[in-house]
Amino acid sequence: MTPAELSRTVRHAVCRAVEDGALRVDVPAAEGVKIERPRPGGCGDYATGVALRLARQAGRPAAEVAEAIRQRIAGDHGIAHVEVTGPGFLNFTLHSSAQEQLVRRVLDEGARYGAPRRSAGGGSFPHADEERARVWADTLARLGAEPGPGESVRVVPVGDQNVVRRLGPDAARWALLAAAAHDRPRTDAGLLVQHERNPLHQVRYAHSRAKALTRNAERLGFRSVPGPHVDAPALTAAVGDHPAVVADAARLRAPDRLVRHLEVTAEALLSFQHTVLPVGDEKPSAAHRSRLALAEAAGTVLAGGLSLLGISAPEHL
Repeated sequence: MTPAELSRTVRHAVCRAVEDGALRVDVPAAEGVKIERPRPGGCGDYATGVALRLARQAGRPAAEVAEAIRQRIAGDHGIAHVEVTGPGFLNFTLHSSAQEQLVRRVLDEGARYGAPRRSAGGGSFPHADEERARVWADTLARLGAEPGPGESVRVVPVGDQNVVRRLGPDAARWALLAAAAHDRPRTDAGLLVQHERNPLHQVRYAHSRAKALTRNAERLGFRSVPGPHVDAPALTAAVGDHPAVVADAARLRAPDRLVRHLEVTAEALLSFQHTVLPVGDEKPSAAHRSRLALAEAAGTVLAGGLSLLGISAPEHL
């Protein structure tokens, strides 16, 4: 179960509570149910504070609102346990099979995982005749965003019309998309350095490492098979969050959100990679196959995200 699916599950539970007369509130929109990692004092895999938002309208304590929602979620497919903590946070523990189902889905869908349903429109957003505005317009189309009436791309201009020639198309696009629309982008030559301090290099390097793990596993005589639960919460969350991040980047007109998500995914994958392959005389096991499958799913997310940004994802660096 991905955060987006969990968000819909919570929303449906609120709908049932309203229909049953347990709550008298306006049902929030899907994007109004924010799913995040548990805060200090929380538990499980994910949490939401939607009950705190609805409490005032319901005229009841948030903990009671959360309990009404919890009762209509408990036993839902993919959720092992729901608990109310603190002033009214709902905390979710997913079934151990949820990770396996997620990895299978990513590997089955490949480049389609998280991709927008609407095909890229090739710069359908009106924009100023300026390099950064052109790149943002093109990327918003790639993300499946559609401009509203009279809407146009509004970004702080880069002020350097030679940025593509200086940095090359990949580094230039990263530079122009990585900063928020109201911030001036970084366009120095540091984006060309192959070092972990260069976020673009780290993302592309993490993708190449995922490909290398697959090649090395084949040399050792095994392939990935989604299976036993892998203890990698940060990487699993990053993979599961990908569709929601792409959707938010399109809805909020903020491709920089996808950039940051790729950085988080890359960092988690690079920390995890050392556990994937057998060491020494160790024989490949079901755990190794499962870890490799998760690494490949993360590589799929990195490749897909870079593609949506219009940036290449080479297999070798």
